[in-house]
Amino acid sequence: MTEDRHMEYGSYPSLRNRIVLVTGGASGIGEQIVEQFAQQGAKVAFLDIQKEAGTQLVSRIRSGGATEPHFLQCDLTDIEALRECVQKIITEFKTVDVLVNNAGHDARHALETVTPEFWDQMIAVNLKHQFFTSQAVIPAMKKAGRGSIINLSSICWMIPSVGLPVYVTAKAAIVGLTRTLAHELGADNIRVNCVLPGAILTERQKQLWFTDAYKAEILRGQALKRMIMPEEVARLVLFLAADDSAAITNQSYVIDGGWV
Repeated sequence: MTEDRHMEYGSYPSLRNRIVLVTGGASGIGEQIVEQFAQQGAKVAFLDIQKEAGTQLVSRIRSGGATEPHFLQCDLTDIEALRECVQKIITEFKTVDVLVNNAGHDARHALETVTPEFWDQMIAVNLKHQFFTSQAVIPAMKKAGRGSIINLSSICWMIPSVGLPVYVTAKAAIVGLTRTLAHELGADNIRVNCVLPGAILTERQKQLWFTDAYKAEILRGQALKRMIMPEEVARLVLFLAADDSAAITNQSYVIDGGWV
């Protein structure tokens, strides 16, 4: 099943010319976040380790007539490289109005096989960079007197999921990170919210996990009997970035078709 293409979606004038930074923006949900911000007229920079996918996304958005995004290849687990990339973006665009901490990796793993090294790797790719990217943009947001930080978590810790315990741990921690940052930064008019997707029909998920049996399991659990698309997650992110949500902070929004 796909979305009803007769639906009509909102536009957000407040996002025009806003500076938006997206991590993990070359594919999956992140790709849709980048594309939809560009369609709103925002000036989007995105970081991703996937050079070819990032370059192709820029080309596609440019050819489609939307505002061309700025892509920087970056290994987000290398915190010094991450800081350098963020500083390049701030130097070029003068500020960051919106940060979307999207990047993550849901590699399956058995509890008994987790080593300290694997633990550190999974925490680095799913949690650590969210803190340090936020830390890197906060001075510019404080100077501007505004900002919106949107962290991507998951419903996996709410179901709860099995077969990927370190990933689940990281995604639960993101909710805690969101709440403490919201209170740390509220006095500076910086909002911090969290988005928790369910089973989203990305290309990666289709290729690796979405068997007919798994899709049937998802639809049994969901109130809505259709798959949820990445662009639907992106539209929630747009709202949380726009002035329409100016009074919303410290919140976590589930988008899962009513699974949890």
